[in-house]
Amino acid sequence: MRGQHGVAEGRRTCARPIRSSYQWGTMSEKLPPVGSLVLYKNRPARVERVGDKLEILVPGGETVKVRPKDVVLLHPGPLLSLGQLQPQTGDVVTAWELLAGQVTTLAELAELAYGDYSPASAWAAWQLLEDGLYFRGEPDRVTVTAPLDVAEKQAARAAALAEKQAWAAFLERIRVRQVQPEDERYLTQVESLALGRANQSRVMHALGREETPEGAHALLLELGVWDEAVNPYPLRLGVPIHPPPQALPDLPAEPRRDLTHLLALAIDDATTETPDDALSLEGNTLWVHVADPAAVITPDSEIDLEARARAATLHLPETTVPMLPYAATPLLGLNDISPALSFGLHLAEDGRPLDFEIVPSWVRVTRLTYEAVARTIDQPPFDRLYTIAQQYQNLRQANGAVVLNLPEVDVRVQDGEVILTPVPSLPSRLLVENAMIMTGEAVARYALAHDIPLPYATQEASERNAASHSLAAMYAQRRLMRRSQYRSVPAPHAALGLTAYAQATSPLRRYLDLVVHQQLRAHVQQARLLTTQEIVTRVGAVEAVISSVRAAEQSSNQHWTLVYMRRHPDWHSQGVLVEKRGLSATLLIPELGLETTVHLTHDLPLDSAVPLRVSRVDLPNLRANFRLG
Repeated sequence: MRGQHGVAEGRRTCARPIRSSYQWGTMSEKLPPVGSLVLYKNRPARVERVGDKLEILVPGGETVKVRPKDVVLLHPGPLLSLGQLQPQTGDVVTAWELLAGQVTTLAELAELAYGDYSPASAWAAWQLLEDGLYFRGEPDRVTVTAPLDVAEKQAARAAALAEKQAWAAFLERIRVRQVQPEDERYLTQVESLALGRANQSRVMHALGREETPEGAHALLLELGVWDEAVNPYPLRLGVPIHPPPQALPDLPAEPRRDLTHLLALAIDDATTETPDDALSLEGNTLWVHVADPAAVITPDSEIDLEARARAATLHLPETTVPMLPYAATPLLGLNDISPALSFGLHLAEDGRPLDFEIVPSWVRVTRLTYEAVARTIDQPPFDRLYTIAQQYQNLRQANGAVVLNLPEVDVRVQDGEVILTPVPSLPSRLLVENAMIMTGEAVARYALAHDIPLPYATQEASERNAASHSLAAMYAQRRLMRRSQYRSVPAPHAALGLTAYAQATSPLRRYLDLVVHQQLRAHVQQARLLTTQEIVTRVGAVEAVISSVRAAEQSSNQHWTLVYMRRHPDWHSQGVLVEKRGLSATLLIPELGLETTVHLTHDLPLDSAVPLRVSRVDLPNLRANFRLG
């Protein structure tokens, strides 16, 4: 009576394996006879003809010609057909136990494991070698795997089987949208793709879904692993989302001009937490006081290198990630008296700067909002400041400056709520904007006069539309404008109407503004200036990352705006027609700060107001569809 695997119970007492009468040899010594079983490309084959080349029959019924050295003899035959190679019943474990420590042949293994040596048992024995658990080797030399190795392989296979079953169960839960906590290890792969840390996902591939960050984001939303409040864009774009870890040194003891007698006005949005500039009037001198981080941040210091790698402060609706450390940052207006780098612009009657000075200073700052200043713009000192700003803007416009007033929306998240606030066009904004631009022009001219290498902001001229203040005309003009660039040599900034310009009023928020301050301070203190090549290096470092920072901000604003739309499915408002091709129209939505494309039912003139309703929000792809009505 045979056991479970087909080996007679009496074989368990054999002292050594049965020896086969067939003598193994290489193909060069002896050609396999017609009707023999050979191995060809890991598949069984029957020898049909013998000559310079062998004709063999392979599974599927095809006959191919091969060189003798391309096959391995498994059994001399006769093998009537490949259909004879049926699975065999035997006792493989007993054979392994009896052969422990020995070297045998395929024929002897077949006889011991399956009770005979036939083409079918030879093929079954060869599959044992390929499996590699109990035996391995070649037909003429079969080695037996040691018990410890067998146990390790069995454990590994059991683990692999368990993992295969777990994977199948996970995919089934995915399909019915019922993920469990233990699925986290698989879903982290999807999150890595959604966050741009990986470019493929086994899960997405298995589900037949597109292996893109957007596709992964969509799946995570469907499964409830992410909710709509997850903003993936800063991480996806590789932008730091935590403040710098360093602490700033103490403010050095140095001479500073006392300007605390002047009324220094820091005019900002109500939500601004880090004021960095303020304005004063002293006779015909406009003072622009700017936060002075360069007093404590020296070129190539650890903090300087950290700021260079970040390029700018990251402004997100849900948070602000500063370029410089929070602790001890010398902000304006957070203390009774603040350190500043003050720029004195001595003005002619028409508002044109005549002379310029730079001084480290002490200032006493009063903080105001744009709205508060706009309400008192006709009262001192705001009326004089506003007049100066208007005069300067007129000078720039006469030199070709482009003034656009396109809709802008402040997107902010407070306690999980998305708040969209249209930014009004206020005279107080014009006041501050022109004071900052005037300072940038004065700094550039000063640097040229004193041979101070700086990063200059430039912009090439673009084609101009006919002068118009309509929304459609301003939209078209913006599309024509070239991208601004930084250079180590001065060049015109066409949009500002200036022949030279250097940004200098946001050293807390823009790294190249900090570099400008470092250079100006070095000049004032007669210390070593950075060379032009060092400026070029810093410009290159900023340009390598600033596009990611801006893209993270823009995508985050879009993300939260679409979250707002998802939460307000009944939203309706108006869009303004700013561009059209036939009945295909581009609309600006002032209330949202978005633009969209719709199909009009009939022709309308540009700048027409069109009623809109939201029809679909695709959060992962940052798209919203609107319908008319």
